[in-house]
Amino acid sequence: MAKLLYFGRLSDITGAAEESLTLPDSVSTAGELRRFLDLRFDAQGALLEPTVRIAVNNELCFDTATISEADEIAFMPPVGGG
Repeated sequence: MAKLLYFGRLSDITGAAEESLTLPDSVSTAGELRRFLDLRFDAQGALLEPTVRIAVNNELCFDTATISEADEIAFMPPVGGG
């Protein structure tokens, strides 16, 4: 099972800061996972925003990155401050 981490407002949308998930057969890239989760949580595009970054095994990646059951995948919205 892949370990998924949701930071900031994304944990509010998903209802959890982390979860373990068996990846569907149709999901093999970070972008496919992003689209799958957005539909699963009825996030209305929140996970699809280009400002939401994805890290696979602690390395930022593009949507084209290949993912597997053994990966830790984090979804990170932009951080504001002042």
